[in-house]
Amino acid sequence: MSTSQPHPDPLTPTGLSRYDDEPVSGWMFFAGTVLGLAGLMRLLDSIWAFRYNGALPDELSDGLLGDKLTTYAWVWLIVGVLLIVSSWLLLYRSQLARWVGFVAATIGALSAMTWMPYYPIWSLTYVAMFVLTFYALAAHGGRE
Repeated sequence: MSTSQPHPDPLTPTGLSRYDDEPVSGWMFFAGTVLGLAGLMRLLDSIWAFRYNGALPDELSDGLLGDKLTTYAWVWLIVGVLLIVSSWLLLYRSQLARWVGFVAATIGALSAMTWMPYYPIWSLTYVAMFVLTFYALAAHGGRE
């Protein structure tokens, strides 16, 4: 007669998975990597925007967030931190991070659109990457 104990809850109180020995699937690794790299790029964008002292294009007054580059810098800083935190949690296979990833991918895609009038190819590339990330989280991010 075996005295088997009930299977423990797969999530710790912090929402991180206890299944550290299970590899992350390819799509989930893709999603985590894209979120992390995009977060790093947004951090670099924010550092550039905080330090830039040159002339701004006249079209910036028509931008989504107005004509102050500091406003864009703060938004990119917050989005970048959100994306990096989401990436790390996602690579730990947290279901909470999956939902944070949905929000982060959506915010990342929307924030990429702020550059659409100035760099349309890069903006569309960012949006496409976030759409694929959203797909990865939706189709492959569920519980096993």
